[in-house]
Amino acid sequence: MHKLMGNKKTIFLLVAPGFLLFLFMVFVPIVMSGYYGTTDWNGMSAYKFVGLDNYIHVINDEIFWRSLWHAVLLALATVLLQHPFAILIGILLTHTGRWEKVFRTIYFIPAVISVVVVAKLWQGIFQPSFGFLNKFLEAIGLDSLKHDWLGDPNTAIWAIIITVMWQGFGYAFLLYYAGLQSIPREIHEAGMIDGASSFTLYTKIIIPLLAPMMRVAITIAVITCLKQMETVFLMTGGGPFDSTQFLGNYLYKTAFTSSLYGYGNAISVLFVVICLIITVVLNKALKRDVGEY
Repeated sequence: MHKLMGNKKTIFLLVAPGFLLFLFMVFVPIVMSGYYGTTDWNGMSAYKFVGLDNYIHVINDEIFWRSLWHAVLLALATVLLQHPFAILIGILLTHTGRWEKVFRTIYFIPAVISVVVVAKLWQGIFQPSFGFLNKFLEAIGLDSLKHDWLGDPNTAIWAIIITVMWQGFGYAFLLYYAGLQSIPREIHEAGMIDGASSFTLYTKIIIPLLAPMMRVAITIAVITCLKQMETVFLMTGGGPFDSTQFLGNYLYKTAFTSSLYGYGNAISVLFVVICLIITVVLNKALKRDVGEY
């Protein structure tokens, strides 16, 4: 193996396919998007160079920043609510004995359901006339709380956030569950022998050892939240009044519905830049040496 890896020609041949794939499938399209972002192209007819006008317009675009804020709000809800709950469920499942596989499957089911099915399911739950949520509130005598959840700008974004977190819970749970399973049982036993309570054992020893997995899970979750589109597109289309607009949906709407292809490309380039910045910041903020176990 050492002799093989010392051969520069062999290394080049092994790296070249992946590099070429990245070059033509990722780097070149981004560069082309950057160029088209400097034009007024509508995607069909001739176009002219407009310089940085589109990028300046994006920076001053209220809907763009509102869409970004919604993505950040979803990311905060995911990291602060979904992930702690996923860790808790992962911990509880390690003590369920023979029922562990059953519950593990149940919690992961939403993650494998089609986005279309999930969107229509929750759209039905939030439906104002015959939806499950309003019917449930009516059944327990809380008629005053019945609401048009997806039709009200003040509640629609929270309905979207709940839907996305519900479907994404399985992935977060699986990552943390795998991380918990990878921690040697001897560490649990050593902590208990030293007199640590279950609460102290998990808060002071086990959860800190999950730091590498947390870094991966949180980074994936934040990037997924930033590029959220399908659920929004299927449930509200970004409405009402752009109250549930996300960057992915706004980009699609601008480029392909409004035929502002040049402006849509400018949005996509700034979108990529924002994702890269957030990823770098997250990796640095979450970087932590937890040692060996």
